[in-house]
Amino acid sequence: MTDTPIPNRDGAVAAVRRFNRFYTRQIGLLDEKLLKSDFTLTEARVLYDLAHQSAPQTLTHLARDLLIDLGYLSRILKAFDTRGLIERSAAPGDGRQALFALTDAGRAAFAPLDRASQREIGDVIASLTPADTDRIVRSMQTIERLLGASKPSAAAVTLRPHRLGDLGWIAHRQAILYAEEYGWDETYEALSAEILIGFVRAHDPRRERGWIAEREGETIGSVFLMRGSDTVGKLRLLYVEPSARGLGVGRQLVDACIGFARRAGYRTLTLWTNDVLVPARRIYAAAGFTCVAAEPHHSFGKDLVGETWELAL
Repeated sequence: MTDTPIPNRDGAVAAVRRFNRFYTRQIGLLDEKLLKSDFTLTEARVLYDLAHQSAPQTLTHLARDLLIDLGYLSRILKAFDTRGLIERSAAPGDGRQALFALTDAGRAAFAPLDRASQREIGDVIASLTPADTDRIVRSMQTIERLLGASKPSAAAVTLRPHRLGDLGWIAHRQAILYAEEYGWDETYEALSAEILIGFVRAHDPRRERGWIAEREGETIGSVFLMRGSDTVGKLRLLYVEPSARGLGVGRQLVDACIGFARRAGYRTLTLWTNDVLVPARRIYAAAGFTCVAAEPHHSFGKDLVGETWELAL
């Protein structure tokens, strides 16, 4: 299936608004009361936040977490207080600040709302295959990450061995990225596919390996170690997704490749790259590789300078 292209910013805005309308209908956010309860959506959000906090919270903290106007939140908490759903206490060291927490009655009021929400979402995804459910979850994680205020950390990145489906994806994804960033044509996709086909056909797992970098189940980079000779290993097809650059993913992949090459008994690790791939060249230099040869060539529809780099193991 091919995603519908978004031609410009106006098209992207329209697409986001269309999704918002669809999703609010899908989970009943247009209803006056949420999940046939006595609570509005905003009131339910406040209950949820209080139920999942490890300690009582101040009005300011709750407003910041929920992005709710202080006055509006104050009115909601006053109504909750009247109904016995929350309790107030003075903040330690500052009697002017009040702390808010759910009472037993508040937790009892929230529990059926929480169960109803679980059932509703369960019903929404019940008809989906496990693969489609996984796809939805990954897509939501991507939306949350890209639109969230915080940047993901390198600790969230994991490396795994390559598996079925990875190689075709890598040839496809690298070709698209290099076309977008450097204007390379389809002959690069052909080259990367040929390299990966050779890797599969002559794969020696004792001396060759592929690594896939993932974050929240999404592929964000890869690299391969392939046999050049009994003493020389080749680092090939390093790439990192633009959204993951700056997290040290490239260095993690290269370090994994170097470590395996040493354990496999290679004496030298070599790679071929092009002068325009500046971020990759920085990673190679930082890992101890040295450029030992450079030669102009015309490939992928561009005039380039190919470079051979080596690392003594």
